[in-house]
Amino acid sequence: MESLEELRAQLALVDQDIVRLAARRQRLARQVGELKDRDTSALRDYSQEKLVLDRARQTAEAEGISPDLATGLISQLIASSLTAQERQRVQSRRHGAGQRALVIGGAGRMGGWFARFLDSQGFAVEVADPARTDLSPFPGIADWAESGLDQDVIVVAAPLRASAAILDQLAGHRFSGVLFDIGSLKSPLAAGLRRLAQQGGRVTSLHPMFGPDTELLSGRHVVLVDLGVPSANDAARALFGSTMAEVVTTDLESHDRVIAQILGVSHALNIGFMTALAGSGELAGDLARLSSTTFDRQFAVAAPVAGENPRLYFEIQHLNPYGLGALDLLCSAFDRIRSAVRAGNEAEFVSLMETAGSWVRARRRRNESGPA
Repeated sequence: MESLEELRAQLALVDQDIVRLAARRQRLARQVGELKDRDTSALRDYSQEKLVLDRARQTAEAEGISPDLATGLISQLIASSLTAQERQRVQSRRHGAGQRALVIGGAGRMGGWFARFLDSQGFAVEVADPARTDLSPFPGIADWAESGLDQDVIVVAAPLRASAAILDQLAGHRFSGVLFDIGSLKSPLAAGLRRLAQQGGRVTSLHPMFGPDTELLSGRHVVLVDLGVPSANDAARALFGSTMAEVVTTDLESHDRVIAQILGVSHALNIGFMTALAGSGELAGDLARLSSTTFDRQFAVAAPVAGENPRLYFEIQHLNPYGLGALDLLCSAFDRIRSAVRAGNEAEFVSLMETAGSWVRARRRRNESGPA
């Protein structure tokens, strides 16, 4: 019988083989990406992914291991391959070759994401940010007003209040390139954006619905807020043309109303969840030992939110004119749950859950049926 040390040595060799096979798979995936790019095929093929996952599931069953383990591993490898292929396509097409871009607020996390994204497309990127350090990979200045504003693309990526002031000041300057902000709210920026559009500027507005750590844009949305300048809209869409992101268009008036639900309610729910745990008096270790599947999933979502910039999240809540209405709905829902539990009203509690379940099922059916 083999010893524990001998078995562990064999496991180490198997682990090395797994990593080598994963590396080989990535190399093959890059070659696939090159062929896709050559014949302009779509990067993501959902039918092919289904075949790959079905094959992994069947192989797992034949080998007597968990199909979930196999499909989870293959899904991670697919995501990694798609990330590499997407980056490869962005770089190979060099949409911004020979062009210049200025990222105002490029020392911030999302500003930094856009600086890197534009750089990967071949733009010569400059950063304007008083917080910029000598360690920044991009040349730049502290004050954007010192720039000639002659870049092909200008991105305003400062915090909301600062972005509003920058847009107002930009109204007194001339620029020929396309200009857009990336604010999570548009109400604080609306006056400046409208003024720039009325003055004939090539201006639009974007809201990337993902964070600065995002690598793969497949399944991600970029909201384009139409300010009535088609050339600016087209230029902004073209920046994401070689990615798998979906650009969704809305108007200035609708954006913040919807965002009050998508960001306002979800942020508040997660902050409230972590605040309740922090105030419970229970030790984090004790909760971890006794946690359930639902708790673990909720914690996994809420914990990163609790670690985000609290001032930014306050702006998203406070500066949205629809924010309080959305929070009122959330508070009302919790009040109804608490009242039903306090009164022992099972029918009310069941009704609340059934209403929520019906909404979820309707949403799933709508997603499965696709756009009308």
